[in-house]
Amino acid sequence: AAMALSGELWAEMPAERRIFCSVLLFSWAVYLWEAFLAHRQRRVYRTTTHVPQELGQIMDSETFEKSRLYQLDKSTFSFWSGLYSEVEGTMILLCGGIPFLWKLSGQISGRAGFGPEYEIVQSLVFLLLATLFSAVTGLPWSLYNTFVIEEKHGFNQQTLGFFFKDAIKKFVVTQCILLPVTSLLLYIIKIGGDYFFIYAWLFTLVVSLVLVTIYADYIAPLFDKFIPLPEGELKQQIETMAKNIDFPLTKVYVVEGSKRSSHSNAYFYGFFKNKRIVLFDTLLEDYSALNKEPAEGEDGENEETKSKTKNKKQGCKNEEVLAVLGHELGHWKLGHTVKNIIISQMNSFLCFFLFAVLIGQKELFAAFGFYDTQPTLIGLMIIFQFIFSPYNEVLSFCLTVLSRRFEFQADAFAKELGKAKDLYSALIKLNKDNLGFPVSDWIFSMWHYSHPPLLERLQALKDAKQE
Repeated sequence: AAMALSGELWAEMPAERRIFCSVLLFSWAVYLWEAFLAHRQRRVYRTTTHVPQELGQIMDSETFEKSRLYQLDKSTFSFWSGLYSEVEGTMILLCGGIPFLWKLSGQISGRAGFGPEYEIVQSLVFLLLATLFSAVTGLPWSLYNTFVIEEKHGFNQQTLGFFFKDAIKKFVVTQCILLPVTSLLLYIIKIGGDYFFIYAWLFTLVVSLVLVTIYADYIAPLFDKFIPLPEGELKQQIETMAKNIDFPLTKVYVVEGSKRSSHSNAYFYGFFKNKRIVLFDTLLEDYSALNKEPAEGEDGENEETKSKTKNKKQGCKNEEVLAVLGHELGHWKLGHTVKNIIISQMNSFLCFFLFAVLIGQKELFAAFGFYDTQPTLIGLMIIFQFIFSPYNEVLSFCLTVLSRRFEFQADAFAKELGKAKDLYSALIKLNKDNLGFPVSDWIFSMWHYSHPPLLERLQALKDAKQE
């Protein structure tokens, strides 16, 4: 009877109220599901206090305990920041934060001489205020994560001044890209007619390709120092490996990631015959600043870094670096990069098409407090962020499953290059350097891990390693 009554009440509710309640309920359902998974994983961190037998050969008890405590701290932090984020989002919706900010944006643009007919100007003011609000409310969490958790476990290499300078620079660069791109997108939607979704999709495709092309050359150097990998054995070996698999390598860079964090990474970028490889100095045993003793008389910041990383050997040997690159280049050779771009663009086209179908539904705007106006930017936000959220969750899970498959294939490619033994030892070193915890709850792992668990990757490499 209660179910029937609630069903009747739901049916009698105005369409906009049903939309609003559905969005809110789904948001909390996703949050509770994520919280449940995180709880299961935290229980693994708390109860697995000794190195399991199968890990005895690859992880010592000291590193195991360090990684356990690090991941436990990260998981606890993630719980509280996630709860805050969900409550904040709910309060913004319940209190009409979006229409309030839109009205405020109109007042600000009006004072600057732009009336209601200048919707794109008002949209840009709205976007600036929204991203500023997000940056300010997220700042305490970012500070705590960097200067408490990462600092406590020996990863943070930033000073407070560097952190704030970096944050301001990121915000300014983001606005310099976001605002012009958004204004052009809104203009295209406005003048595109019945087939605007095709033009909007093509525009976003061009923008994404341009950003990928210029990112490492013009944007990333604003934040980190990139230097060409010096001539020597490692560079020659990288060039030889690239040539053997027909990878059109033009340059190899080392980025000073150690000024920001002691986490390590490597990636390649570029289109067609203009590919570049970027190695973090923290990945390279011979180049990592964390392995070097600062010279006498150097400033206090270096002394601080020295004390934090004392007795810590970081990075991989040349053969292991080549094995890691063999894995990364495997993604290129096997077409994973192209496949990901195709999937991304198919998804983008579908979303713009559905946006074109839904944008005329005034109930969607009314559900979020927009009864008299239907601004295009607000429509994009409502449809892409809220209405598509169930689809986005399913897509995200499917892409995670696909990513794990790609990782196994890239490992197998490195194995075919004869680098199974070196990749095996590199994965163990990287797991140790980054304090990865090799034991995971199966549901948490299935839902979240875009890379297979360490033991599964090592097992797949083991046969070839022993041959």
